[in-house]
Amino acid sequence: MYELIFTDKAKKQFLKLEKQTQERIGSVLERIKLRPEHFVEKLIGELGYRLRVGDYRIILDIDKNRLIILILKVGHRKNVYDNL
Repeated sequence: MYELIFTDKAKKQFLKLEKQTQERIGSVLERIKLRPEHFVEKLIGELGYRLRVGDYRIILDIDKNRLIILILKVGHRKNVYDNL
C-alpha cells in the first residue's frame, strides 16, 4: 500500500477548503492508496498526474519504487493548473 505525503503548499491548500470538501478528498485519497494508477490520469506536457474529485483536482506524483504518493497541489479545477 502506498503512503500519502503532502507538500507544505498542498497541505495549506487542503486545509483552506470547506470541511465537507476535505472529507470527500480524504476518502478518495484513501481509496487510491492500493492502486493509484487505476484512478489517476497522466498530465499532458507536465510531470505528474491528476486526480479528479468533483470540481476539485489533486496534482500528484507517484514513486513506484518507494510506494509514495506525493500530493503537490489541491484546488478548484479553474485555477489548480496555473503555474505548474
